[in-house]
Formats: sequence, C-alpha cells, structure tokens
Amino acid sequence: MLIELAAEEPQSPVVPVVPEIVIGLICFGVIFFVFYKKLVPSINKVLEERRAAIEGGMEKAEAVQAEARQTLESYKEQLAEARHEAARMRQEAQEQGAALIAEMREEGQRQREEIIAAGHTQIAADRKQAAELLRQDVGKLAIDLAGRLVGESLEDHARQSRTIDRFLDDLERQAEGGVPAAGQGFEAGR
Repeated sequence: MLIELAAEEPQSPVVPVVPEIVIGLICFGVIFFVFYKKLVPSINKVLEERRAAIEGGMEKAEAVQAEARQTLESYKEQLAEARHEAARMRQEAQEQGAALIAEMREEGQRQREEIIAAGHTQIAADRKQAAELLRQDVGKLAIDLAGRLVGESLEDHARQSRTIDRFLDDLERQAEGGVPAAGQGFEAGR
C-alpha cells in the first residue's frame, strides 16, 4: 500500500508522507514509554542517590567542621587553662621561694644570735677566769710586796685573802673613779 501511494503522487521532499509520520510517532511513543517506565526511574534513582550522597557529604562535612571548631575551642580552653595553671604554679613557686628565703634568713639570724650569745657567754667566762687568775697572781705579788714593805710574813691564809681583797678593791676604785694617793688603801687597812 505504501508503494501504491508513493507511485500515485509526486512527493515533495519537504513534506513527509502521513503514514510515515504515524509510524514514526507510534515508534517514538513506544520508545518513550519504555524509556519512561524503565530508564527514567533508574536515572531518577541514580540522581536521587547522588543528590543524597552530595547532601550527606555536605552534612558530614558541616558536622566534621563543627566538630573541628568544637575541638579547636576545647584545645584553646585547655591551652588557656594550662597557661593559667603554669602562671599559678610559677607564682606559687616564687612565693614558696620567697618564704624559704625568709625562713633561711630567720634561721641564719637565729643561729647568728646563738653564736653571738655563746661568744658573749664564753668571753664573760674567760674574762671571769682571767680576772680570777689575775686576782690570784696580783694577790700573791701584793702579799710578797706587802710582806717586804711591812717586814713581817703574811703567810696566814685568812690574812692573805683580806689583804688581797683590800688591794684589789683599791685598784678597782682607782680604775672607776678618782685615783687616791699611793699607799692610801694599804694604810687604811693596817
């Protein structure tokens, strides 16, 4: 039939034949229907999965970025706390050092005072011992000298002690105040 139609009319190359248009539309409709039912859902499914993956990736990226910000803030806080703790520990160490220095100074002062007091005590004891030895030596010399001057022996111990004490008392008075005339102390004691 097509052949008969084709032979009957001269055909224009610009205008297509109607039966070809109908057959072409039917084939296009069948192919479109198959694509629409089979291929479009697959394409939509792939596109939807891709969109979900992209959105999920973006959400994950945002979540990771938020977590990174939170971790950074946490690290900054920990760093600030660590710096604060280090400053507090430095201050505490300085205070402890100052307290230790003050304590050591006090201990040094106390030991110095103890040494000075012990030195004064030792000097006083040495002075007393030296004065006692000097008193005995001066007393012996005074007794010998007095015995030679008086012309009698002063060997009696009680007399010796009294004479020595008088002589030394006179010497002390001379050292403290006015100097009496020579022999005045002995003449008063005779």
